[in-house]
Amino acid sequence: MVVSLAMMPRILLCFLVVLIQVLAITAWTNPVDTAALKSLWVYWQYVPSNWTGADPCGSSWEGIGCENSRVISIQLSSMGLIGQLSEDIQGLSELETLDLSYNKDLTGDLPQSIGKLTKLSKLILVGCAFSGPIPDTIGSLTQLFFLSLNSNKFTGGIPATIGYLTELYWLDLSDNQIEGKIPVSSGSNPGLDMLVNTKRFHFGKNQLSGEIPARLFHSNMTLTHLVVDYNRFTGEIPDTLGLVQTMEVLYWYCNSRLVRNSFSGSVPQNLNNLTRVNELQISNNNLNGLLPNLTGMNALNYLDMSRNSFNASDFPSWIPSLQSLTTLVMEDTGLQASVPAKLFSLHQLQTVILRNNKLNGSLEIGTTYSNQLQLIDVQNNLIESFPQRPGYPFQIMLAGNPFCKKRGEGTETYCIETQQPETYSTPPDNCLPTECSSNQVSSPTCKCAFPFKGNLVFRVISFSNLGNRTTYETLQKSLMLFFQKCQLPVESVSLRNPRKDLDDRLVIHLQVFPSGQDSFNATGVSEISFVLSNQTFRPPSSFGPYFFIGEGYKYFHGASTGSKKSSSTGIIIGATVGGSVLAILALIVGIYAFRQKKRAEDAAKRSDPFASWDSNKHRGAVPHLTGARFFSFEELKKWTNNFSETNNIGCGGYGKVYRGTLPNGELVAIKRALQGSMQGAHEFKTEIELLSRVHHKNVVGLTGFCFDQAEQMLVYEYIPNGTLKDGLSGKTGIRLDWTRRLRIAVGAAKGLQYLHDLVDPPIIHRDIKSNNILLDDHLDSKVSDFGLSKLRGERSYITTQVKGTMGYMDPEYYMTNQLTEKSDVFSFGIVLLEIVTGKKPIDKGNYIVMEVKNAMDKNRDMYNLHEILDPAVHFGATPISVEKLVDLALKCVEEKGVNRPKMSEVVKEIENIMEMAGLNPDADSASTSATYEGANKGLNHTYTDESLCVYSEA
Repeated sequence: MVVSLAMMPRILLCFLVVLIQVLAITAWTNPVDTAALKSLWVYWQYVPSNWTGADPCGSSWEGIGCENSRVISIQLSSMGLIGQLSEDIQGLSELETLDLSYNKDLTGDLPQSIGKLTKLSKLILVGCAFSGPIPDTIGSLTQLFFLSLNSNKFTGGIPATIGYLTELYWLDLSDNQIEGKIPVSSGSNPGLDMLVNTKRFHFGKNQLSGEIPARLFHSNMTLTHLVVDYNRFTGEIPDTLGLVQTMEVLYWYCNSRLVRNSFSGSVPQNLNNLTRVNELQISNNNLNGLLPNLTGMNALNYLDMSRNSFNASDFPSWIPSLQSLTTLVMEDTGLQASVPAKLFSLHQLQTVILRNNKLNGSLEIGTTYSNQLQLIDVQNNLIESFPQRPGYPFQIMLAGNPFCKKRGEGTETYCIETQQPETYSTPPDNCLPTECSSNQVSSPTCKCAFPFKGNLVFRVISFSNLGNRTTYETLQKSLMLFFQKCQLPVESVSLRNPRKDLDDRLVIHLQVFPSGQDSFNATGVSEISFVLSNQTFRPPSSFGPYFFIGEGYKYFHGASTGSKKSSSTGIIIGATVGGSVLAILALIVGIYAFRQKKRAEDAAKRSDPFASWDSNKHRGAVPHLTGARFFSFEELKKWTNNFSETNNIGCGGYGKVYRGTLPNGELVAIKRALQGSMQGAHEFKTEIELLSRVHHKNVVGLTGFCFDQAEQMLVYEYIPNGTLKDGLSGKTGIRLDWTRRLRIAVGAAKGLQYLHDLVDPPIIHRDIKSNNILLDDHLDSKVSDFGLSKLRGERSYITTQVKGTMGYMDPEYYMTNQLTEKSDVFSFGIVLLEIVTGKKPIDKGNYIVMEVKNAMDKNRDMYNLHEILDPAVHFGATPISVEKLVDLALKCVEEKGVNRPKMSEVVKEIENIMEMAGLNPDADSASTSATYEGANKGLNHTYTDESLCVYSEA
């Protein structure tokens, strides 16, 4: 018996060799899943070229994602698939993601069996050719989070059963042929009013009719986008729309599009309750009565009430009070009298279109017009005079006015009826375009390749010059930054031929070029299509809501076409024989694996400081936590929909950050470490113990952690409005005025003072920067990211390795390795200079401290800093308050720490500055006004840590 035990490892090794050989000819993928995929393979004329063999998971079939031998995702967008979706799709019972977008030859009905995929969280079928009614069984997909069926040929009505999808976040049924009314609940019958967690309703470009039910809207909804344009709706706009006060910008534009229907009656007077709406379009209807008074809609960027039947009225006095307005379109709206000059002084105004009204008198633009103005179009009115000034840097169109019947007086400049067509194409990047072979295209870097192509379609834009090079360069750079930070295989992107379509939407042709080779593989195309189809990419603020329609791609790296069917008899036999052999081997291997696992667990207990902690009963001596709780890997996996890309809100060198929803409805941000970036168990324990002791309204709270199944995760409270850095740069779309900046500064200072003075022992953050100051739903600031923090002893702390971020790092600490609280004070001084100037600490070799010192002249207004101040600071900022904050910032960045103030002194000084500016430092921030320009609020914000990529602009 002793001999046989001694021989056991050798015997098992032999069996393992046999096992590996068997695995080479048999399928490990669940046989039901394999059968379902084979059925799809039969129904589709073309599939990816590596769909061969009996093991989809083991052979890594293109577009197939697996976990534990089960198929959990199918992502095959832009693959050129031809055929129909088989009823056998129901066999993939573990499927969570199904994305078949941009396969324009996928036709037929969506099968009823789709309702059997009860674990599905994302169903994305954009730009295919599916037809027939949307099956009622879709209401069985109760875990569905993302439902995009737009740009197909679906008919019939909207299934009322969609109302059962209580987890649904995104509903897009636009650009189909759907008929009938919008269903609402009645008695036991479901309806869309039950979707209280859904943020987006996109129903545009269908054949929906009847009245929009008043019951559809109520105060419990969290709706942010409503798109119902180009339908056949009649009746009045329900006044219950004004109850949805959560309607705000999910990214930039809260989209209330009620365009091109047959709405009648007056506009609800409570529409101005929607104070966070960025875009309101109610043009091309039969609305009548008085123009609605939208006073108080201070976040409104885009307003279009054109071509209705409103009563004739003078130009509304409330329009110039809309401080965030970028675009005003009021064609054929019954306006009369003169246009007030103060309209053109709105500092964000870009486009004014007031054609076909009865405006008269003199067109006065004044001298304080917005420096962002691009177009003033007042054609076909009764304007008699136009006091001209030389050198207007924008276009003025006056054709069709009495003024233009005069000779001279600039009529040859301002009375031209048509605009020259303008176009744009991304130019080569300092190189000469290459002559390429057939079907290849020269990229912006002058390399020949097969690009992935498609059209970006923007429903709204805030600029009028379609040939504006700078605008498209910003979009191009934003796309490249997004692709690079999300590690997609993209070398360059090109934008071409911007044009307006028949629906007045901006269409831009996009070409995406592969990196390192002349064509993409199927995975690369699928990933690029996926992030565009589910709108993970966020464009710059000049571009509003969009959708993407990709073209089929056939130039895959290593293969030019997909594969067709082959005999599956061998597969079936192999799977049967292999299954029998595996059953025998599994028993033997299981015994050996159990013994090895026991040994490994014993070794782990000796080295793992968490091994003795009972994660079920939440007790035990290790670790020592205050308030934070343990989460198992399975819990966090469930609450993030298996760490789905839809819930991915950030990524970086440490890992990724996911949005999660706890069973009690609380939103959390889950920072999941990559394998290569994980700390040792002792270091991880130290960090969570430190974080669990921190409890302050201006410091991000640690909800819990996960140290389970070789995973390290930190679970934070969810902070919806991103970072101060992104707020200052405009990436989040939030306009931070001077009042808000002072409140953010004092909040961050209080959080830092708490760490220095009130935590025992005190904490030195060691990485204070604008990227580690987050903004909550009231735009209150919270200090975050304690990955580099240190506890302070009785004396100054000597570190063996200097850490921090260049530009913010204390030079004294860098030179001496001596870390004190004054190192944080230096970093905070840099943040204050960012708040004042909007500039990065180091930009193109210029250091922000030296820029300010070199420009300063204390004998002049605002210290002569006008050229380097952030433009937003000019509005609402008193000179004395700006000067005092600059003084404080420069005290904080003194070369020697002993000359810098304490954080308690910094807090007191900022409070004094706030009082000088007429603010109450102790007032509730929620009561102060904050202007949103499409604040990135709600479920699609970007959450960042030390090196997270920003999914955006944002």
